[in-house]
Amino acid sequence: MNGPNENVIVQKILQFLNELPGCVARKRWGGGMGVAGDPDITGCLDGRHLEFEVKRSGQQPTVLQSRWREEWREAGAVVAVVSSVEDVRNVLASEGLLEAVALPKS
Repeated sequence: MNGPNENVIVQKILQFLNELPGCVARKRWGGGMGVAGDPDITGCLDGRHLEFEVKRSGQQPTVLQSRWREEWREAGAVVAVVSSVEDVRNVLASEGLLEAVALPKS
């Protein structure tokens, strides 16, 4: 599979999000304290809860990941499957959280 691995994509997205004014974002770690299937990145931007499942281009979320994303969406979170910083920009802009013209290109 070509392109960066998922961890590299996650780090780029976290850097982008945490440079936005009013945003805090973290990588959700698996393991004993985590919930299987929860999205990779959790955060908040201007009072809106964010949940992003990160996948390499061409990969699809599991059934469990899709179920938890829908649960977050129903609770009012901004939720998406993303493969790049550009995907995150587009999601945030479509939710009215960013003005696309004000975003730096990376």
